[in-house]
Amino acid sequence: MEKEPAPEMNKKWILIALMITMSLAAMDGTIVATAIPQIVGDLGGFSLFSWLFSIYLLVQTITIPIYGKLADIYGRKPILIIGIIIFLLGSAACGVSWNMISLILFRGVQAIGAGAVMATVNTIAGDIYSIQERAKIQGWLSSVWGVSAIIGPALGGAFADYLSWRWIFFINIPIGIISIGLISYHLIESKRLKNHNINWAGAMAMLTTGTIIMFGLLQGGQSWPWFSIQTFGIIILSVLMIYVTMRIERRSIEPILPRWIWGKRVIVCANLATIGLGMMTMAPSMYLPVFAQSVTGVGAIAAGFILASMSITWPLSSSFSGNLYLKIGFRNTALCGILIVIVGIMSFLLIEFPGPVWRLVSTQLILGAGFGLISTPLMVGVQSTVGWGERGVVTGGNMFSRYFGQSLGAAIFAAIFNSVLSDKLASAPSNLQGELPGVNKVIELLQSHTTVGEVNLFLRKAFFDATHNVYIGLILTAFLTLIILLLTPAKFKMIHKDENALQKN
Repeated sequence: MEKEPAPEMNKKWILIALMITMSLAAMDGTIVATAIPQIVGDLGGFSLFSWLFSIYLLVQTITIPIYGKLADIYGRKPILIIGIIIFLLGSAACGVSWNMISLILFRGVQAIGAGAVMATVNTIAGDIYSIQERAKIQGWLSSVWGVSAIIGPALGGAFADYLSWRWIFFINIPIGIISIGLISYHLIESKRLKNHNINWAGAMAMLTTGTIIMFGLLQGGQSWPWFSIQTFGIIILSVLMIYVTMRIERRSIEPILPRWIWGKRVIVCANLATIGLGMMTMAPSMYLPVFAQSVTGVGAIAAGFILASMSITWPLSSSFSGNLYLKIGFRNTALCGILIVIVGIMSFLLIEFPGPVWRLVSTQLILGAGFGLISTPLMVGVQSTVGWGERGVVTGGNMFSRYFGQSLGAAIFAAIFNSVLSDKLASAPSNLQGELPGVNKVIELLQSHTTVGEVNLFLRKAFFDATHNVYIGLILTAFLTLIILLLTPAKFKMIHKDENALQKN
């Protein structure tokens, strides 16, 4: 039996190190978003700037399962430290970028390191804390995202205005060095070494397959229409690569994603529900801040705080979930969460035009409470079904599911929003037809405050209706997730004996 890492006395320092490490990945997206105007003004390449986010999400997501497997083979500590080093090298390179293309490429390097961080931090938390403790620890780790949602934009704006946008990348270096030092000193792993036959062919096939699928989801409906030859080609290529990957994995002595994962209904259902969770988090993130500014009429800072209000209840409910899943089980706790999410979505759908700010905040608080009761029980639940040597794989698979769900949600909800908004503009009264912009110019026109009277009112209502249709898609996703959870076994039984997780929930 492989021993669990980390003595008791080191747990607090390890948690601090994990939170610092998580902050590198958590703050990266929000801090970059704030400085986009200055970056584009310095480097040019406005038409390419969306790839600063797309390349990061793409590379990070497809590398997570592979890092999970490597962490099971070589241990969490070396994989996490290597990941942080790669992230810091990518950050330094981003800081000295000379044009938009070089910055996009170096963001990809950053994402290679971020994949290791996302796969390994939660695995280490599962290693060193008991089932009773993990919910509280996941609450602490979730709080990093909440704090980052608030600090990130402020810090990014301050660097862009008073120093240089390049410091949004350079600031990662001292933070990362502190994290490496704490992990190196305090995290102790005792693992019986044995020879491994790493399935590099399977890893490359999985990377290729994931890249094709994620690329199609990120670009479909934006760079080309959903119903187009490009989409058809992506689907054919994806199916072909899935088949090739499955063939390679099936023949491998030590596959990246072992066959027993697909044979365990509890893990498959938990990951499918996590895909639903990832999808559901995208609708508010993508459209609520713009809705608050364009329809309700609040400023950018206020809109950011409306979105961030979800980050208050998420870590709180995540911490509380431990008491709940020890009493009623992991699946039933997640069911409580999805019911709360449905209440939150319905409360948004009942908002009347233009929508008071307090109602927007209340829906976010409700959603955050629901998401916390879904995310933590599902992750801790799948971790509890395996031993140390498989925990990296199942944790990586769960994290991959969430990010894949986010990509899927971004594509689906963007298609719904653009379709409804286009229909509203096309069916506008004849006296307004000549004054209305195209879909891509609606937000820009509303933000400029140059529209008055009937045109302004019509555009705000059109935006209101389009967002409501996104939330209708969101509630359908929530009901689908509810069905998946109902099909999930109520008991997350152990697959292997585990020194650190003796209870069977």
